[in-house]
Amino acid sequence: MWLIVIAIESTTWLSSEHTSRILYPLLHRLFNLDFSQFEEVHFYIRKSGHVFGYGLLSLLLFRAWKQTLPAIDASKWKVRWAGIAVLGTALVASLDEWHQSFLPSRTGTVRDVILDTSAGIAAQLLVLVWVTFVST
Repeated sequence: MWLIVIAIESTTWLSSEHTSRILYPLLHRLFNLDFSQFEEVHFYIRKSGHVFGYGLLSLLLFRAWKQTLPAIDASKWKVRWAGIAVLGTALVASLDEWHQSFLPSRTGTVRDVILDTSAGIAAQLLVLVWVTFVST
């Protein structure tokens, strides 16, 4: 289901031009931003969406692989689960950016693949910290 959300976000409907039509009037009204200020905020909102979306994808892939390849011991985190989750995240990010490179209103960039994959790695590190220090 999350891959469907990512695929929809990759369309022309959610390009920067389209999201700015919704967000600019809202943020202008709420915070009195002029358009140049909005452009910077809009950039960070969109990149935060990448981090959230691909971080969540990595967590969902981790969970799926944990169930598919169960550990013999009672481990809650394994390098193979995290590694496959990160590889899956990188693959989806690469395909998403490749798809966007064919759309006139979108741009496919290697920087976004790196950002998305980094979000996946960060999510796995958070899981490791969680199961090591917080979870009992």
